[in-house]
Amino acid sequence: MAKYTGSKCRLCRREGGKLFLKGERCFTIKCAMEQKRRPYPPGEHGFGRKKRSEYGIQLREKQKVRRIYGILEKQFRGYFKKADSQKGVTGENLLRLLELRLDNLVYRVGFASSRSEARQLVRHRHFSINGRRVDIPSMQLKAGDEIGVLEKSRKVQPIATSLDGIERRGVPAWLELDKPEFKATVKQVPNREDIQLDINERLIVELYSK
Repeated sequence: MAKYTGSKCRLCRREGGKLFLKGERCFTIKCAMEQKRRPYPPGEHGFGRKKRSEYGIQLREKQKVRRIYGILEKQFRGYFKKADSQKGVTGENLLRLLELRLDNLVYRVGFASSRSEARQLVRHRHFSINGRRVDIPSMQLKAGDEIGVLEKSRKVQPIATSLDGIERRGVPAWLELDKPEFKATVKQVPNREDIQLDINERLIVELYSK
């Protein structure tokens, strides 16, 4: 599987905002985007980039969402196709599908400090869904599903450290965390207002509709 190995802060600069790719650091003053040392896109011509076309704006929005959730282009197209075939608003369906991925939920409830860390922990089989051990980061969950940390994994450093700092991030209202029991429950499928990310999904729909 293709994997980006460069600077994560470089991706934030490219998209012009925080993508929360470096865990707890993104919530502190140490974040490069907070310091605004180089508030322009990376690269030789980054400082001179001013005007963008309609297509360029739509493309950047799609790339931003892909990078937030850590999705490859082929995967992302698959999610869009599925969202488009469902009832309701396509853009909202797309974000809902991405939010209900197991790796995203592990991050959202505080079992990991970033989505990339969550993917690694899931692949290493530290979690169970409704009592059954799983290792598929892209697994889709539904309302009522319960995520548990395996007993032997509860002292794994990344999980323990992330849980200690969950109060800073907070847990979305549509999820419920039982911190002492190392369990979390999907209370309901999120609505658009529950997904508090600076994303204009309409631009992505326009891009793929061309």
